[in-house]
Amino acid sequence: MTVGPAAPSASSPADSGLSVRNLSVVYPGARGAAPLTAVDAVDLDVPRGQVLALLGASGSGKSSLLRAVAGLEDIADGTITWDGDDVVPVPVHRRGFGLMFQDGQLFPFRDVAGNIAYGLAGMPRAERARRVEEVLDVVGLPGYGGRAVTTLSGGQAQRVVLARALAPRPRLLLLDEPLSALDRALREQLATDLRRILKAQGTTALYVTHDQDEAMSVADRIGVMASGRLLRLDTPEQLWSDPGSAPVARFLGFGPLLDVDAAARLGWSGLLEGRPGELLALAPGALTAYAADDVGAGADVVISGRTEAGVRVPVSAVGMRGGRRVIGVELAGETATAVLSDDGAEPVRAGQEVTVRLDPRRTAVVQA
Repeated sequence: MTVGPAAPSASSPADSGLSVRNLSVVYPGARGAAPLTAVDAVDLDVPRGQVLALLGASGSGKSSLLRAVAGLEDIADGTITWDGDDVVPVPVHRRGFGLMFQDGQLFPFRDVAGNIAYGLAGMPRAERARRVEEVLDVVGLPGYGGRAVTTLSGGQAQRVVLARALAPRPRLLLLDEPLSALDRALREQLATDLRRILKAQGTTALYVTHDQDEAMSVADRIGVMASGRLLRLDTPEQLWSDPGSAPVARFLGFGPLLDVDAAARLGWSGLLEGRPGELLALAPGALTAYAADDVGAGADVVISGRTEAGVRVPVSAVGMRGGRRVIGVELAGETATAVLSDDGAEPVRAGQEVTVRLDPRRTAVVQA
């Protein structure tokens, strides 16, 4: 397993699509405080037809970067180009970029068709009507043109917002937390639909989210940001199999992260063999717990040709997740989550001991 680059290397802007080089956004400090660097020397490319997600916690700089690309924030340094042409001096409304935000701000005094047609001013009436019907079909709302927006559900409203953003055929679509106001089940469904729509339309998109599952569902590539820096940029598959560094792994939900001494105490040091100074990161689902007394500490399990020992640990919490019983266990001084094996029929309570086994296929070795 190799450690991927922290960020793309600086180079000349790409000839096709969006290119950002050495981009910095700095906000003045309030009441004499020091200036705040929201985006710090970021390089990235979004080739035509690709969807790139910027993933990070609140304050990571992802939305500031998107707003700078849109022209809504001044930049302190760097360049932003489209097809090799500088867009920094170009006003927002002339960049040809579409915008979709968490709060779509539909006009309540217009029907659905009127909201979508808002960005099509200057287009002949018949052509405008055809385009509205076309994008309503694309987003799965055929026949909704005459509906009042106040009658729409949250998911339907966001589909209308997407249709409005797609209607002018933007060369780049910028989406800032577009699904975060929706409940989880609807968010998961719309994320899948959104990727299908964007790929079917050949839309180039920069997508901002704090939700790793959403980013994995929507994007061709994901850039993980923290403190204004781009820590890692890779495909969802590669990012998950090799997060590269401890901050990226933790944000993706890996944990605990074990050094060689902690791994050795648990009998898992072989997974860090030849990787001095690095950490063993456990992905969600890496641990399975067994409550039965006859599955004791030291019982071996062979996975992918590697033998790992079961470890007896105390239970700190019990719950449910996605129809499976999950438990919190104390592991090397940290609380880890394990899926309870269906083999254990008896109830498990906080305070008792269980045996946990590790699936090496659900681990990664990362830089500290």
